[in-house]
Amino acid sequence: QSLVSSSKWLQCYGLRRNKLSLSQILSQIGFQHRKDYVTTLGKRVASRYADGLFPQYKRAQDGSVYNLTAKKELILHFVDCLIGAIELYKQRMEWLTSESRQIFGVIQEQCIVIVLDFGTAAPTEFDLCRDALSMVLVEQVIQISRFNLIRAAQDLMKWQQKCTPVSEHTVKCAVTWLWKLDHMTAVSHTSSAEALLEAMGDEAVSS
Repeated sequence: QSLVSSSKWLQCYGLRRNKLSLSQILSQIGFQHRKDYVTTLGKRVASRYADGLFPQYKRAQDGSVYNLTAKKELILHFVDCLIGAIELYKQRMEWLTSESRQIFGVIQEQCIVIVLDFGTAAPTEFDLCRDALSMVLVEQVIQISRFNLIRAAQDLMKWQQKCTPVSEHTVKCAVTWLWKLDHMTAVSHTSSAEALLEAMGDEAVSS
């Protein structure tokens, strides 16, 4: 049932995805109550023939009035489409704010370097950082083309000399390397900047 409902929402949203703004919906279920300039009166006057004939909707944004002529079935159709669109946005937001995406956002670039700067993190914080990094490697980096890891330290540490093609094997090796890092290592005031410069030194890197 859930799959059927999702399919219905996707179909409805796909058909109407460019026609679900308030103005676009109003134009499909009615017509705007027009004003025109009357020369003898010297001002704009709204027509009155539709008063009482149609339900009317007044837009708060600009005060324009629409005469609603659609049948109940069409209104309910748009209700279904809007509910479907809202549900898709909710699902998208839930996905965007879940798992590694909640911490790192969504990685869209195809060639990246992750710079690791643990500073003086306590052992438990150090492990939490490595858990999060392992998650982003397994969930997101596996979807792109190339990657590398660099740890900011007095003696800068690189997982690979240059960005490496992504595969299940290379991601697994990167996770293993990550969990073999020492908790404490000598740092300097410039180690973070040096690690970033090293990352950007690879011309293939896009992020």
